[in-house]
Amino acid sequence: MPPLTVGFDLDMTLVDSRPGIAAAFRALTAITGVPVDADAVVSRLGPPLRSEIARWFPPEQVESAVEAYRELYPAYAITPTLPMPGAVAALAAVRAHGGRVLVVTAKLGRLARLHLDHLGLAVDELAGDLFAEGKATALREHGATLYVGDHTADMVAAGAAGIPGIAVTTGPCSAAELRSAGAHVVLDDLTGFPAALGQVIRLALEQ
Repeated sequence: MPPLTVGFDLDMTLVDSRPGIAAAFRALTAITGVPVDADAVVSRLGPPLRSEIARWFPPEQVESAVEAYRELYPAYAITPTLPMPGAVAALAAVRAHGGRVLVVTAKLGRLARLHLDHLGLAVDELAGDLFAEGKATALREHGATLYVGDHTADMVAAGAAGIPGIAVTTGPCSAAELRSAGAHVVLDDLTGFPAALGQVIRLALEQ
């Protein structure tokens, strides 16, 4: 079996960033005057920021709104964010098997790093600003053994990288949707990840 490297998505997989993201979008509304339903935004986290901004701002204002949101993000979004249930133990399980931890996220890398550092979630590699098949590039580059995420696009990424996808239903996608997208295993949350990781490793050793 090749060296173990486990990739994780960030938002709603490792961290619950909904309160912070909602606060950042409310701040964006305050400075731009453009009404954004922050509760609706955080109900569908996963796709790139630009696609969400484009729901609320006219095309000619999307890039400036993205820039403004990212400037607001450190002040509003980092402190309210918490680890998802089982996140700390999930990373520890990878280490216990002698593995490396990789985070691949649609979030800009420098902002993702603020979350990881604030919460003390130590990772070996971080790749940001990637979504769906785009994540597969980083997964292949870093030799990922499997990828863990909460969105159907994460399962698409795992499939495109040719590795198993482990899904958690802590994000916007149902278990059925995640299975249809190719999930190898579907968990309620990361508390079940250590056992699932052991199962995946045993199967790989048997092949």
